[in-house]
Amino acid sequence: MKERKNARLILSLLGVAAIYFLGWFIEQRSGSKSMVVTVLQKGAVYALIAVSMNLLNGFVGLFSLGQAGFMLVGAYTYAILTIPMAKRAAVYQYYDGGWVQFTVGVIPAMIAAGLIAAVFAALIGIPVLRLKGDYLAIATLGFAEIIRAIVQWDTIGPLTNGSNLLKTYPTLKNIMPGNSVLFVFLVVGVCIGLILLIINSTYGRAMKAIRDDEIAAEAMGINLFHHKQMAFVISSFFAGVGGALLAMYQGSLQANSFKSSMTYEILLIVVIGGLGSVSGSVIASFLFIAASEWWLRFLDSEMLVGDFKVPLLAPGFRMVVFSVVIMVVVLFFRRGIMGDRELWEIGRRRGAKGGRIQ
Repeated sequence: MKERKNARLILSLLGVAAIYFLGWFIEQRSGSKSMVVTVLQKGAVYALIAVSMNLLNGFVGLFSLGQAGFMLVGAYTYAILTIPMAKRAAVYQYYDGGWVQFTVGVIPAMIAAGLIAAVFAALIGIPVLRLKGDYLAIATLGFAEIIRAIVQWDTIGPLTNGSNLLKTYPTLKNIMPGNSVLFVFLVVGVCIGLILLIINSTYGRAMKAIRDDEIAAEAMGINLFHHKQMAFVISSFFAGVGGALLAMYQGSLQANSFKSSMTYEILLIVVIGGLGSVSGSVIASFLFIAASEWWLRFLDSEMLVGDFKVPLLAPGFRMVVFSVVIMVVVLFFRRGIMGDRELWEIGRRRGAKGGRIQ
């Protein structure tokens, strides 16, 4: 048994190393402007955010729609803390240079982004987590919209720059030139690894018990509010880190980009991947970004085949086809691509079936 665990650990480490090397190799060969690099970067960022949302929706059974709000908090925290002092006057030109007059490193700023998002989650979780179902979803969605409005409020403009852009902070292009995919994969890999450790711990088993049957879980001595609050805070922490990574990817920040539609995209990825499956969320994230940003792009431009003009191809048609593809996936994979399984469990289950047959 111990030898099997060691073999799995070695294989997992080799797999992670292979993925890192593949990302580095692709970026070195194709350049930072390649669509493959774009899909790898944005797909990895969305994978972290989707897994953090799945922790709540899939493993605890809390229907929360506040992910965009926590991403916004994390993204703005990172940007505010990392803008170089020499450039703050230009960025905060309408607010006399802003309130924050210091700069921290990239990694401390990312940790701070997660912590500030977690603090917000702890504060709003006290009244909100006593709600259930649709009421919880509406409350968390309202929180996200309130945060977006507050960030653009001129009174705190010296902190957030109001409705103006935040820019000149460290981005993926200048943090590790030529190795940005490697950097994103490393951060996302560590974060998802920590989430997996939580899911497989006693706290994770308690969360799953709450999802399956709250009354039975409470009868077994599980403190429902405590575990819900903890899951909400942990999920928000990683959403904040994901927001910081998204800020690095975008290169500039404005609160209007963190609308409720962003939360719906993440929820869609979670559903397509499978509620309660971490690997499903990761796979669905890359497929979603690849389809929406790359594979279906040709549908937005006119196409001529000889003298014949292909009908329907026009700006916006890509999203129509993309919506149809999503509907087909949901109809034929009602529990998502992975259901509640993980990639590493499939081989184990097949082996067990084979053993029974023999």
